[in-house]
Amino acid sequence: MPSSLERALRILVELASGPATISELGRRLGVHRTTSLRLLRTLEEERFVRRTEDGRYRIGPRMATLAHAALEGVDLRAAATGHLRALGAACGHTVHLAALEGDSVVYLDKVESRHAVRMYSRIGASAPLHATGVGKAILAHLSEEERDELLGPPPFGRCTPNTRTTRTELDEDLAAVAERGWALDDFEHEEFIQCVAAPIRDASGRVSAAVSVSAPGMVLDRAGLLALAPDLTATAGAISEEIGWSARA
Repeated sequence: MPSSLERALRILVELASGPATISELGRRLGVHRTTSLRLLRTLEEERFVRRTEDGRYRIGPRMATLAHAALEGVDLRAAATGHLRALGAACGHTVHLAALEGDSVVYLDKVESRHAVRMYSRIGASAPLHATGVGKAILAHLSEEERDELLGPPPFGRCTPNTRTTRTELDEDLAAVAERGWALDDFEHEEFIQCVAAPIRDASGRVSAAVSVSAPGMVLDRAGLLALAPDLTATAGAISEEIGWSARA
């Protein structure tokens, strides 16, 4: 990569964190002030940066146009597929990608378990928000008003004896999910299937999708399932970055 192009890209990355002067950019990039000025003038001509009244530079309108076009073209399933398959290969259990649709979650993709005893699920099927790991991973990051609209009045439908059917117990669970970064389906949707799920964030930081690992209780015990949480949350973070989210924002 030519040094001038590399430096121009580094300037854009620096300005994404906030406006800066020519001297500040020069120090951060380790280049002379005249080099920074030359690059900034070129970027300004093409509207990638804009000079403010106080002499600092900030991201320009053309960057916003490009960012919008890129995000409009994001395909969550395509962005996630490689990460889902890597997680499935590493853990050997069923991996799901799901997204919020209406007042339910819909499974967008699936990696099958390597074990003979498997769970039945299919791409395109919907499931309740309150009784699934992916659903709770999403709900935990929504406002109380959004939860009210999606869940409706309790009691919520009981899928198994473990399903949380009151708003109080569900909200307590969701508070724990938000704090630790992953959700547990403790045999709440299907009596013999447990699941751990983590939220996926879009470029704005909003959570409307999640990734999960599921396994029958006879195949994987609770400790084994929870041990997968770090790899799972790392996968969710990688998918989030693929679709535009940045932890540094």
